[in-house]
Amino acid sequence: MKAPPALTPRIIVRRDPGWPAELSDLSQCPERLWLLGAAEHRPPGVAVVGSRRATLAGLDIAAWLGRSLAEAGVQVISGMALGIDGAAHRGALAGGGTTVAVLGCGIDICYPPRHAPLRRRIIDAGLLITEEPPGTPALAYHFPKRNRIIAALCAAVIVVEASERSGALSTARHAADLGREVLAVPGSIRNPAAIGCNLLLRDGATPLLRIPDLFDAVPALRAHAASVACADGARSPSGQRGDRLLRLLGPDPVHPDDLASELGLSAQKVATRLTQLEIAGLVATIGGGLVVRRHQIGPGPVGPAAGGGRSVPEPLL
Repeated sequence: MKAPPALTPRIIVRRDPGWPAELSDLSQCPERLWLLGAAEHRPPGVAVVGSRRATLAGLDIAAWLGRSLAEAGVQVISGMALGIDGAAHRGALAGGGTTVAVLGCGIDICYPPRHAPLRRRIIDAGLLITEEPPGTPALAYHFPKRNRIIAALCAAVIVVEASERSGALSTARHAADLGREVLAVPGSIRNPAAIGCNLLLRDGATPLLRIPDLFDAVPALRAHAASVACADGARSPSGQRGDRLLRLLGPDPVHPDDLASELGLSAQKVATRLTQLEIAGLVATIGGGLVVRRHQIGPGPVGPAAGGGRSVPEPLL
């Protein structure tokens, strides 16, 4: 079989088809962008950012967020840095979605060097973006510029872990100035990696305790996720098309393993489908990881915030 032709970088300027309209919100909008990858930037997107010196727990959360967003049809945006950024990109790829990496160097430069395998995976299934010309090294003053592009491209920014001087806080500030939603994962006051997130929460950021918190904060994302779920065979709230998994959910809570056995599907495939349906507001996870149809439970917290719910996946390091 003949190998597909190698992807080559391309350049777009303002007014070109494919220019991200969201960048017009920036007071200093770049004049041109270099792109490399098989995918395109297609809103809505959510940025997942955080510390380069992340804890294992932070890496797990970033990977889980990347995977869950991808499974909901939401593009994951980050900066391809070590730590949280890399874990979010890998999670999105593991979830079968597309991910956008905004670089602080030329499109032909791999930074950090150890992310060469990740860079190749993103080129194959996602997109690299930079405003720096080819050959430009990764210099410190490029990264605040990169952060403003990340903030502009997304509908919301999620900060997973951040020290008090983390560059992720710069992305969050740009996002807030642009009117994007800012969410932060709370952490222990004794954890230096959580100080930045806790400061964001003190200053008004939305706490992220479970995936639906994002969709409650940004209703347009929920509407998009619902349309993706319906396109994949879920029955919409108004009732258009049946879904075998939903039909198995009766008045009693069911364990996902039982659903997988009944449907003859893998546990992973059922978990992916349940994530889509939960984000779309059709399914809820309750204590012990059991699932129910959304209309069969009363108001109140569900999922991990209620003490049950989906466990964090294995680290994607």
